[in-house]
Amino acid sequence: MASFQNAFIRNFIKSTKRMFFNPGMPVEQYRKGMEKMTGMAKMPDGVKAEKINCDGIPAEWLIPANLQNSGVVLYLHGGGYAMGSINTHRALMSRIAVASKTKVFGIEYRLAPENPFPCAIDDAFKAYNWLLQQGFDNSKIVIAGDSAGGGLTAALLIRIRDENAPRPSAGVCLSPWLDLAITGETALTLAAEDPMIDLASVKSFAMYYATKEQHLHPWVSPLYADLTGLPPVYIQVSTSEILLDDTRRFAEKAKTAGVDIQVDYWEKMVHVWQAFGSYLPEALEAIQKLGAYIEKKTA
Repeated sequence: MASFQNAFIRNFIKSTKRMFFNPGMPVEQYRKGMEKMTGMAKMPDGVKAEKINCDGIPAEWLIPANLQNSGVVLYLHGGGYAMGSINTHRALMSRIAVASKTKVFGIEYRLAPENPFPCAIDDAFKAYNWLLQQGFDNSKIVIAGDSAGGGLTAALLIRIRDENAPRPSAGVCLSPWLDLAITGETALTLAAEDPMIDLASVKSFAMYYATKEQHLHPWVSPLYADLTGLPPVYIQVSTSEILLDDTRRFAEKAKTAGVDIQVDYWEKMVHVWQAFGSYLPEALEAIQKLGAYIEKKTA
């Protein structure tokens, strides 16, 4: 049974969403809205943040006081490819660092519409190669992300395979956006139940990032890729979000391709509920679970 905190958050988002996100708003307003919403998230104790230049990409290390292994999580933030930043996701990345006892490396990949596809995937691939050049063992690197960043995580796993680069240990996706063509049934059937994401906004952001013809490109929409040869993938998704079918279909395709994939379905959660870790019990539980998964893959 979902917590009363979850019910409060769902109602809060429903009642305040239009203050921050409204279809037709300029992208800059969306970005400011996301900064305001995520500004309510509290940082966990015991995490050191260090800014760094990653081959021209602004980046930040988040190093937990309980660090116990030499691996790393390359984290790709969400935000529809057009908003989001290290700042909006610092608290979430820090909680993942603590839960996994692993340092997290967040990057500021270029955003659409100013920088459309393939800018985000190019930056993510560059960051992954930069980590390899710094001496990190690919078998101890986990790539993770939420929403669009979850889709970018899957796309990066595919590109790494396509370019014959050393394979990372695993991919971790939170409420991933895997189909920019938006063909899943839940985009319509769960529209009234999802308090955070609406179909009109998703369609707008899809067009900001890539042309309609590009929406079926495997580095844009991993759902349409050949998934053979990918490393293990772990996904957390809510059964109440319009992107649910993205995960369902991707998981079926991955299993058929022989990928070691694990999906945890959570009832009545909002999109990327893990970001509410400072006051949502289910968020803390989910982060602990994905943290344990990451710890095993980076130890």
